[in-house]
Amino acid sequence: MRRRSAFGWLELAIGILLIGLGIWTFAEPDRALTGMAAVFGLAAVCMGIADIILFIRLERFIGFGPILSLIAGILSVMSGIMLLAYPKAGVLALALLFPIWFIAHCISRLSHLPRVRLVAGSGTYYLLLAINVVGLILGVMMLFSPFFTMSAIRCFAGGYLVLLGIDSVIVAISRMGMYR
Repeated sequence: MRRRSAFGWLELAIGILLIGLGIWTFAEPDRALTGMAAVFGLAAVCMGIADIILFIRLERFIGFGPILSLIAGILSVMSGIMLLAYPKAGVLALALLFPIWFIAHCISRLSHLPRVRLVAGSGTYYLLLAINVVGLILGVMMLFSPFFTMSAIRCFAGGYLVLLGIDSVIVAISRMGMYR
C-alpha cells in the first residue's frame, strides 16, 4: 500500500496556498503592494523550503540539477525573508525580486524534470515543462522591464501563482508524492 510522503503533503499544501494566493491577487486588485510583498515573501519562503527539501531528497543523484534546486531554494528563502522583514522596502525591490524569484524557481523545477518523467510519467513531464518554460520567459521579460513588472504585476502574479499552485498539486498527487 502506498502512502503520501511528507514531501507530498508539503507540496500539496504549497500548491493550495499558491492557488489561493493567485485567486486572491485577481480578486483584490486594489490591495496595497506592501500586503502583496508580505504575502509573496511568505510564499517565497515556503517554496524555498520545498526546494531545499527536494535537494535533500535528490542529493544522492549525480548531476547539476540537485545543486540548482538548493541554490534556488536558498535564494527563494532569502528573498522571502527580506520581503517579510521589510515590506516597505519590498515594494521598491519587488520589481527586481519578483522576476528573480520566478526565474530561480523555474530553473529549479526544470532541473529536476528528468526525475519527474521517470517517476510521474510523460504527461506530467510535458505539462510541468510548459508551465516552467512560460514562467522562465515571463521572469526574463519582467527582469528587463521593471516598469512593465510594476504595471502588470497583478496579472503576472495572480496567473503565475495559480500555475505554480497547479504545478505543486500535480507533483503532490503524482507518484512523486507517494512512498513506494
